[in-house]
Amino acid sequence: MIRKLLVANRGEIARRVFATCRTLGVETVAVHSDADADAPFVAEADHAVRLPGNAPAETYLRIDLILDAARRTGADAVHPGYGFLAENAEFAAAVTDAGLTWVGPPAKAIAAMGDKMAAKALLAEAGVPMLPTWTDADEITDFPVLVKASAGGGGRGMRVVRDAAALAEAVASARREAAGAFGDGTVFVERYVERGRHVEVQIFGDTHGTVAALGVRDCSIQRRHQKIVEEAPGILPDEVRPALHEAAVAAGRAVDYVGAGTVEFLLAPDGEIYFLEMNTRLQVEHPVTELTTGLDLVRLQLIVAEGGSLPLAATPPAQGHAIEVRLCAEDPAQGYRPATGTLHRFALPGPAAEFGPLAGPGLRLDSGVVDGSVVSVHYDSMLAKVIAWAPTRAEAARALAGALARAELHGVATNRDLLVRVLRSPEFGAVEIDTGFLDRHPEVFAPLLPAGQLPLVALAAALATAAARRADAPVLAGIPSGWRNVPAFPQVTRYAGPGGEIEVRYRLDRSGGLAEWSVSPDAGSAALADGPTPDGAPPARPTPDGAAPADGPTSNEAAPADAPPPAVILVGAYPDRVVLDVDGVRRAYRVHRVSSDVFVDGPDGAASLAELPRFPEPTAELAAGSLVAPLPGAVTRVHVEVGQRVAAGDLLLTLEAMKLEHPVLAPADGVVAELPVAAGGQVDTGAVLAVVNPE
Repeated sequence: MIRKLLVANRGEIARRVFATCRTLGVETVAVHSDADADAPFVAEADHAVRLPGNAPAETYLRIDLILDAARRTGADAVHPGYGFLAENAEFAAAVTDAGLTWVGPPAKAIAAMGDKMAAKALLAEAGVPMLPTWTDADEITDFPVLVKASAGGGGRGMRVVRDAAALAEAVASARREAAGAFGDGTVFVERYVERGRHVEVQIFGDTHGTVAALGVRDCSIQRRHQKIVEEAPGILPDEVRPALHEAAVAAGRAVDYVGAGTVEFLLAPDGEIYFLEMNTRLQVEHPVTELTTGLDLVRLQLIVAEGGSLPLAATPPAQGHAIEVRLCAEDPAQGYRPATGTLHRFALPGPAAEFGPLAGPGLRLDSGVVDGSVVSVHYDSMLAKVIAWAPTRAEAARALAGALARAELHGVATNRDLLVRVLRSPEFGAVEIDTGFLDRHPEVFAPLLPAGQLPLVALAAALATAAARRADAPVLAGIPSGWRNVPAFPQVTRYAGPGGEIEVRYRLDRSGGLAEWSVSPDAGSAALADGPTPDGAPPARPTPDGAAPADGPTSNEAAPADAPPPAVILVGAYPDRVVLDVDGVRRAYRVHRVSSDVFVDGPDGAASLAELPRFPEPTAELAAGSLVAPLPGAVTRVHVEVGQRVAAGDLLLTLEAMKLEHPVLAPADGVVAELPVAAGGQVDTGAVLAVVNPE
C-alpha cells in the first residue's frame, strides 16, 4: 500500500490530493518553486522540497528534480495532478523505473493518447466518431478550422481560424504557446463546428479489465477555449448519453486504460457527437462528478494504483446537480488579461466543505489561495473552483451565483462578475449553451455594480476611511471626523476608481450625521443630493455641482438625468462598515482598507478604489501614444519596426505571461516612433513597449 505520496504539482490540485491522503492516513510530500514557498499547499504537506527557480521549465517540469525530491523524502508514490507533467509519458515511465508507484495510467496509454493525431487514428478504428483533421496546413480549403496542440490541453495552443490568410500566424502562435506550456510545440488542425457543445465522459479503469463510465459533464461555457463553467450531469437528449458512454468506454478499452481519464466530445447542433481528445489524468472539473456520484475520485486513483479493483463496474446514477466555476485572476473586459499581485482577502460566504463531499445542498470550495496569497506571473490564473450541489440545476445555479456575488475578493481583478452574470442569464437557465456563448452575449461582461451605485460606494469608502482615522487618533477620538466650530468647508477625498478619478465631498453635522455630500466628476450618475440628518429634518437641496441621483437602475446603466435625487441618511460609519439609508432602504457596505487601497462590497456589487494623495508627488509623463505592459512578462515577438506605418488593431508585438500569449495592438492609425523592447526581453508592469504617433 502507498505510505508516502509526492504530488508533482501545485495550488488547489495539490491541496485536493492532500485532503484525501489525510483521510486515508497517507503521508504527503510537496515540491515547490521559490514563488510558491509560502503557498497553502506547501504549508499543508507533511514534507516539502524546494525546486530552485520560478518558471515551470526550471521547477515543475523538471523530472530529475522531482524524482530526487521523492528519493530524499522517502516517498513511495507520485501523483502528477493535472497540467505540467501529468500527461507526460516519459515522466510516468521514469517514476515506475525508479521503483515508485505511479498514480495514473500506464506510460503506454499516456503516449497513445498524448499524440492526439495517433489517438484519433487508433480510436477511429475502435468506432469512435471523428472530425476531419489535418497536419498539413496546405491541404486545408474549408474554413473555419481549429488549430490545436497535440500535447496537453486546457485551451493552450488553440486558435480558431476563419480564413486562409490567418492560418500561418495562428499555427505559429499555437506552436509557441504549446511549447511553453507542455514542452511540445506539435499542433494539428481540425474542422471547427459552430455552436457545438463541449461534453465529456469521466471514465475509470483498473488493472483487472474494468473500464467504467461515471457520467457526462457539460463544459460548454469557455473563454479562450478554456472551460470556466462545468456541470454534471450534462443536460442531453436521451439518445446521446448512452452513445457518449459507449464511445468513451470503447476509447478506454482501446488503450487498456487504467486510472482516471476523461474522453471529450463535441456535440453538434444536429445531435452528432465527435471525439475531441482523451485526457489521461484527473480533470480540473472532477468535483462535479464527485458531488453527483458520491465518489472520491482521488481515493479511487489510489486504490487502482495499489492494484485494487474498482468498487463499481457500471455507471452510477446521478444524484442532484452540481455546477462548478473557475474563479480566475483576470479581467474579462480587457480580453481576459491576467492579474497579478497580493490577494488581500479571499472570503466566500459559508462553504460547507473544502475539497470534499457535502452532506446536503451547499457549496464546496477547492482553492489554491488564502488571504495574503501572492498571485504570480509564472503560473495559471485560476485561484479556486467554487462548486454548488443542489437537488436541481436551477437551485445549484442560484446558490452558486449568490455566493459568488457576496464573496470578498480583494487585491486582484477576477472574473467573478462574469461568472455571476452567466449563471443568472436566462439562456444558461434554459440550457441554451455552447462554446460560443460568451461571444454572443456581451452583456455578461458588464460589472455587477450598476454605474449609478458607484457614488454611494465612494461615499461609503470615504466615511469608513474617516472613521478608521478617528479610531486611530491618539486624542479626542470621539470627535466626529472633520469637525469644525464653523462648518463652512466639506471634507474632500479623491479616489482612482473604475473609469477614472472620483472626488467625494461631504460634511457631517455636530451629531455626526450626514449634512451634505456630493460626488464628482460623473461617477456613474454625476453628483448626488444632500440627505436628511438623523433627527428627521427634511432632505437638503442638491449641492450646486449637480443633482443626479445616487440610486441606479437594476442594469449597469447610469440613472436617467431627470430621476429625483435620493434621500440619504447616515445610519452608522465604522472603519469596516458603513450603513446608509437611501430613500428609506438601508444599505450596508463592507469596507476593507489596505494602505491606500479601499475595497467596498455592497448589496449591488463591489468596487476597488485607490485613495489619491492630497499633494501628489511629481512623476515622469509618458509620451503620447505610449503602450505599456499591463503585467510582467516576456516579449516573445516584435512584429513591427520603428518608422513603420500601422493601422488601428495591427499586431505590434506579443507578450507572454501566465502561460498565455497576449497580443499588443496598435490603438490607432499611426507611425511606430519607438520600440524600446526586443524579442526575448523581460518587462515589468508599466514598462513602455512601444510608442505609436497617431496620424
